Amino acid sequence: MANQIADLKSIFGKALELPTSQERSAYLDQACQGDTRLRAEVESLLRVHSNAGDFFGEQSPAALATVDIPCVESVGTQIGPYKIRELLGEGGMGRVYAAEQEKPLRRKVALKIIPPGMDTRQVIARFDAERQVLALMDHSFIAKVLDAGATDDGRPYFVMELVRGVPITEFCDSRNLTTRQRLGLFVQVCQAVEHAVDRFKASLLDL
Repeated sequence: MANQIADLKSIFGKALELPTSQERSAYLDQACQGDTRLRAEVESLLRVHSNAGDFFGEQSPAALATVDIPCVESVGTQIGPYKIRELLGEGGMGRVYAAEQEKPLRRKVALKIIPPGMDTRQVIARFDAERQVLALMDHSFIAKVLDAGATDDGRPYFVMELVRGVPITEFCDSRNLTTRQRLGLFVQVCQAVEHAVDRFKASLLDL
């Protein structure tokens, strides 16, 4: 069973690297060697990946150019048990706010939410996939998901640890880190990214 899962992961990973459906099909002909069940599982994963989209990144500039939605949340807006304090950033998949939870305990958090007008079925599916994958993360260098829910008008959100920081280059320069120290920090970042990628792939295999 373990070998079958390893084969599935390997074939799926290599198929993702191919740029066209024709190349993927030719590769699967060779890699699956007539195993119709294995091929069906790989193709199912590829469809899920395609539908989920690159939910760790942003939408294409063309897609974003069609979106012009006013920000309805502002300082003081209450979303569930969280009160918005400031806008931290925004992109193709939503807006991220610094917020404060008051009950059952007081703490500052980061809250990501889909803007009004973008809550289509496809966007919500991608957003939900993102928060599901993030919830699986268990690494000291990755902020943890604390909560999830929906606004009164049905827009999903999720809540993570609020981590205030500076660009890694600024951090290194301000502390006059040596080359060895910088490389050590870079290795830690790579390990966190590797963990995130592994959990993302595992979530696809669990679907």
